[in-house]
Amino acid sequence: MKGSAPGGRADRPLPRPGGVGVRVGLMAWLFAGYLFLYLPVALLVLFSFNDSRLLTAWSGFSLRWYTALWNNKQLIGAALLSLRIAVIAATVATVVGTAAGYALARFGRFRFRAAFAAVLSVPLVLPDVIVGLSLLLFFVFLAGLTGWPAERGATTVALAHASFAMAYVAVVVQGRLATSGNGLEEAAMDLGASPWGAFLRITLPLMAPALLSGWLLAFTLSLDDMVVASFVSGPGASTLPMVLFSTLRVGLTPEVNALASVVLAIVLLALLAAWLADRRDPIAARPALR
Repeated sequence: MKGSAPGGRADRPLPRPGGVGVRVGLMAWLFAGYLFLYLPVALLVLFSFNDSRLLTAWSGFSLRWYTALWNNKQLIGAALLSLRIAVIAATVATVVGTAAGYALARFGRFRFRAAFAAVLSVPLVLPDVIVGLSLLLFFVFLAGLTGWPAERGATTVALAHASFAMAYVAVVVQGRLATSGNGLEEAAMDLGASPWGAFLRITLPLMAPALLSGWLLAFTLSLDDMVVASFVSGPGASTLPMVLFSTLRVGLTPEVNALASVVLAIVLLALLAAWLADRRDPIAARPALR
């Protein structure tokens, strides 16, 4: 009978562990955890509109620090450089990481697969100091061998960020493909689609949420990194985290709050775009097979 268990009893929802007091306590701890995480961010945004120079005393609403930020060429330049590096690094990491994740998910047990997976996962566990030092030595060795790079700067920082971010992209793409399986691609080819057509019309739309999520993850890792960038950057290529860390010696100003609020708004818009893309059904939206 529909809705009955194998023993003949109707299906019932599983009882929740603990009583009302336990659930209230868990909800309270959950709320306290989220409050601990997001209250400092909310205060940072709030004090970016503070008229006072003090970071802890509210003296009235003002946009003076956004105006001061607009006129601060050092912070604006560092922010634009970090965004440019993050976009390049995330794009390169997405291309390479997608290829690696696709190979692990679709190529079966090929030769040296275990070694390939192990090498790909190394950046996930290595400390940033080791990654930065090894990349610095590699760029120095490469410059002595081929003459490139002539000097370290934005290019070396972008390549360094892409080198460890691609591992995160590969994990996301591999997990997406492993969850979806390859039944749809096989059905498409049974219906007359070529392997390349099945990839474009089936596999690529299936991977689209993972590609966007991986790109955003790589973008965030690049934008947030300071340790690796400190090793592989050169004069005139100071990223935003490096500039902010150097300003801690003389004291922060509310301009930093304004800059952080702008970056937060950009990140929230990107997350909103990723959420909207994830809500789409790639199978229903795919074009007809030919």
